[in-house]
Amino acid sequence: MKKLINAPDAVVAEALAGLAAAHPDLLRVHFNPDYIVRADAPVRGKVALISGGGSGHEPLHGGFVGRGMLDAACPGAIFTSPVPDQMLAAARAVHGGRGVLQVVKNYTGDVMNFEMAAELAAAEGITVASVVTNDDVAVRDSLYTAGRRGVGVTVLLEKIVGAAAEAGADLATCQRIADQVNAQGRSMGMALTSCTVPHVGRPTFDLPADEMEIGIGIHGEPGRTRLPLAPAAAVAELLARPIIDDLPLRRGDHVLAFVNGMGGTPLIELYLMFKELTGILAGQGITISRSLVGSYITSLEMAGCSFTLLKLDDELTRLWDAPVLTPALRWGM
Repeated sequence: MKKLINAPDAVVAEALAGLAAAHPDLLRVHFNPDYIVRADAPVRGKVALISGGGSGHEPLHGGFVGRGMLDAACPGAIFTSPVPDQMLAAARAVHGGRGVLQVVKNYTGDVMNFEMAAELAAAEGITVASVVTNDDVAVRDSLYTAGRRGVGVTVLLEKIVGAAAEAGADLATCQRIADQVNAQGRSMGMALTSCTVPHVGRPTFDLPADEMEIGIGIHGEPGRTRLPLAPAAAVAELLARPIIDDLPLRRGDHVLAFVNGMGGTPLIELYLMFKELTGILAGQGITISRSLVGSYITSLEMAGCSFTLLKLDDELTRLWDAPVLTPALRWGM
């Protein structure tokens, strides 16, 4: 194992310290319990957005804390859910009097712990609503989930609902928009290599050099199938077609197309994959109105990528375009 670390059990805490040192104008980091909040929290009269999950998926979620996106993020250990005490403390820190919306990826530990935190917050008089993202079309159930996994749509949802909350939308409206984004978005990913969790010290799974895993999860969970390595055009078809069919997308639809890197894929390859995706969608009469390309929801140093397509309407497009200022996503400010 070759990693730029001091000790496996210190990776998350030291990375959080680095995040705080790099972005003191955007966020604050609290330790024991660990959570990240926007620098001006709590914002009075605003619905607060909280998300979180295991570390190792950076910039998700801490990199999306700031104006126009998340009010707080709760990082767990690598690939391990944060605990209810973290989420409750974060809710207290960001509650501005109009309630809290939790954005939860559909992994068993995350769902259970966020539910417990919501109950604890409610007992303190904090109104909490939740949305559980479950956009992965690859598999129905996996090692970590009952139902579909929450993956790339999580990033898009945090941005879009974050814009609504920043503009003054109430909790019910934020919940409605969150549910709509989750319903209208689908994702699928693939891996060329495994990743190595620092405290384990060896690859999570074995993937020979001449094979690829289609439908992989962000923790290295098995996907739909393992196939011989293929050119990018063929890989793009394997990822895009199930998404198009599952939504379903039809001729004349407009989408936000998100090509995401899993942590070890260079940007040149992600743009090449975006080119392949544009061709597939154009052939179906589907218009890419907005795009995002880069490594935004990763799996440590795994090589691979994922596609996410979100069916857009005027409201979602306007909210996507709204200003955002976070460490990992920023425009219009």
